[in-house]
Amino acid sequence: MLRFLLVRIASAIPVLMILSVVTFAIIQAPPGDYADYIRSQLMNQGGASFAQADAQAQAYRQEHGLDKPMVVQYFNWIGGIVTKGDFGYSMFYNKPVADVVGERLPRTLLLALVCHILASILGIGFGIWAATRQYSWIDSLLSGISFLGMTVPRFLMALIIVYILVFQLNVSEIGSFYSPQYGGAPWSWGKFVDLVKHVWPVVAIATFGGLAYNMRVMRGNLLDTLNAQYVETARAKGLSGGAVVMRHAVPNALHPLVMYQGVVLPYMLTGEIETAIIFALPTVGPAIVGSMAVGDVYVTATFMLVLSATLIVGNIIADILLALLDPRVRQQGGIN
Repeated sequence: MLRFLLVRIASAIPVLMILSVVTFAIIQAPPGDYADYIRSQLMNQGGASFAQADAQAQAYRQEHGLDKPMVVQYFNWIGGIVTKGDFGYSMFYNKPVADVVGERLPRTLLLALVCHILASILGIGFGIWAATRQYSWIDSLLSGISFLGMTVPRFLMALIIVYILVFQLNVSEIGSFYSPQYGGAPWSWGKFVDLVKHVWPVVAIATFGGLAYNMRVMRGNLLDTLNAQYVETARAKGLSGGAVVMRHAVPNALHPLVMYQGVVLPYMLTGEIETAIIFALPTVGPAIVGSMAVGDVYVTATFMLVLSATLIVGNIIADILLALLDPRVRQQGGIN
């Protein structure tokens, strides 16, 4: 198993490097940089003339290396990461990029993990429920919910919820994790309840899409498994229906869902990012959008690199889980 893990990690490093190159090039493709943002701010808010603002923008560009070719900027950035663990300096937030990521990424990962757990438990449970009651009204209802979860865009659901909360229910505390009285307070049950009141729309929307996929896949695979010969043999031996389903059919129907774990974390992250942008929560999503808007390239590139790493890590975890679940995979892969 250790050898298998080391080989997967070694093969992931070149992929991550290629992704970093492509990401950095795409981010740099649009015209303009942070110096242009400074020039526009000096002209619009500082009342400076174009010549004065442009002179300060050029000086800022030279001081921070923004006038260098894109290739040089990339190698300076990636070289700092590899040699010193330095992800660069955020020009917009005026602090190291590592601090910006450290403030926002744990919140995002925690929300994504909560969404993943809820989506897995509910989706698999509903999938089993629907498959064991095929063509009933329960199956039709759950299939309809699955269809909506996989087709309705998450940003649209977020906009609808924002409209209901703000314009119909007059909720004013949008865009924060806590109410003002709990901002710097120590952890307590009241603070936890207040947190849930603020983040439930993000968790609900991100969970809905994962739940729908899990339910649909689990239902389809369990229906195929229930018609397999070994399941019929188990029934012929006199096992109860519940024992046949849970002990024989469900474990084999879980294989595709285990492979899905390779993309579920990035999927949950993107779901959290989309909805957090609408709700303006201080997580990764608004930081990516804000940094792209002003040309803070190192913040954007670092966040995209982290998301790419989560996809790779997720696939490695999925391979390990599948090998632990299925002896045939261990035998074919030479895993001990």
